[in-house]
Amino acid sequence: MPDGAVQPLFPPPPRPARVRVVVADDNPVVRAGLTALLSGRDDITVVAEAADGREAYEATLRHRPDVVLLDVRMPGVDGLSALPHLARIARVVMLTYSHEPEIVRAALRGGAGGYLVHGEFTVEELASAVRDITSGRAHFTPTAATAVLAHIQSDANAHVEPDPTPLFSPTSPEQLSQLQSPVRQLTPVHGPEHRAGFQLSAREAEIMDFIASGMNNQQIAATCFISEKTVKNHINRIFAKLHSSSRSEAAAKWLGTAVPS
Repeated sequence: MPDGAVQPLFPPPPRPARVRVVVADDNPVVRAGLTALLSGRDDITVVAEAADGREAYEATLRHRPDVVLLDVRMPGVDGLSALPHLARIARVVMLTYSHEPEIVRAALRGGAGGYLVHGEFTVEELASAVRDITSGRAHFTPTAATAVLAHIQSDANAHVEPDPTPLFSPTSPEQLSQLQSPVRQLTPVHGPEHRAGFQLSAREAEIMDFIASGMNNQQIAATCFISEKTVKNHINRIFAKLHSSSRSEAAAKWLGTAVPS
């Protein structure tokens, strides 16, 4: 120590070890975007990328990461098939566009420690999830959390004897009609198959799903790793194909809840 230097009373705490991550997604743009976002953190480094479940398993065996970010739908070996093998080596977080409740439940049964749906988290939340998962703290974005809660409630209700006493009993056909009418208004006019008639491209359909979920252009751009100008161009083409002049009108047609004219 140089002469005259003051010895610190408490030495600085050691810097935490960097969290080592493998990113597995079949979309190279998504992989590159996630790698760039996470590698910009002082305490996180992406040690490998993978385009399918087999590559993810090989990279995990070779690099022994702390966390694997795993997509669900990939060609060859998909994420759910690779998950049980990866979970024996590292902590796994599903990072995907797939939000179906049965897929969320299958991922948890397969050993996933968290489930993040694109478009439902910020960059900071993603980094926090990666850090926290190394300590065993699970992370779920809203759609996945809702699926988990519904599953828990379903299991609980399955063990409860049903109450034979109805909450209310309509005393006339008129009352019954009044109770049923709101249900008819909320029932979708079309099934999902009607979307094929709009002839949207795969990217346009993806963006239309985000619009219907309530995301703004900035959020869509961040999720898809494209510029807001590109998002606007896609939306203009979508509106033309759906013969719509607003986001709400396009969403109603896309979801099949538009009232026929």
